[in-house]
Amino acid sequence: MAHTPEAALPDERPGPAAPLPAVRSSAATDVALVATFAAFIAVCALLPGIHLPGMSVAITLQTLGVMLAGLVLGPVRGTLAVLLYLAVGFAGIPVFSEGTGGLATFGKVSLGYLLAFPLAAALAGFLASRATRVRPPLRPVVLFLSATAGSLLFIHPLGITVMGARMGLDAGEAVAMGAVFLPGDVVKNVVAALVAAAVFRAFPDMLERRR
Repeated sequence: MAHTPEAALPDERPGPAAPLPAVRSSAATDVALVATFAAFIAVCALLPGIHLPGMSVAITLQTLGVMLAGLVLGPVRGTLAVLLYLAVGFAGIPVFSEGTGGLATFGKVSLGYLLAFPLAAALAGFLASRATRVRPPLRPVVLFLSATAGSLLFIHPLGITVMGARMGLDAGEAVAMGAVFLPGDVVKNVVAALVAAAVFRAFPDMLERRR
């Protein structure tokens, strides 16, 4: 009887296992980052704000947390972090400015700003991805412009519209009142850009692998 060479026998050894642990690890990392930045936004909102005379909306660090979430996490995870923060607040946990929360928030003059936060984070995160195309020294500029675009295209228009409607202001009065927040937002966007750039220097994968 002919002897079959061992080399001709089919290899019955099991192949490499699918990288399930890595997938789980990535998902767990995403969840942790989203939760961490949602908590950071809450901390920024709860820090004492500045009340200017005649203003119904306080100046807080809330938008700093929102923009930083979008810049660092990217459009999807950054938006999820903001949505998680809003969901917790609307559910009744006092994580909004001045320790407020719950469905009563829908009646506040600042509602437009809250509703604009996810859109601003998504846009800032999307535009910040372009920072991979420039040299590291120029990245803070791209990040600042990304955050500023989110502020000017979403936060201020929606915030001013709702605030003006609920306070009975005409368009000019509402814009004039909302413009008070612009200088502070510029400063906060500069800080967010510098912090995000520092994060990307320390953790390059945070910029290269964005979601």
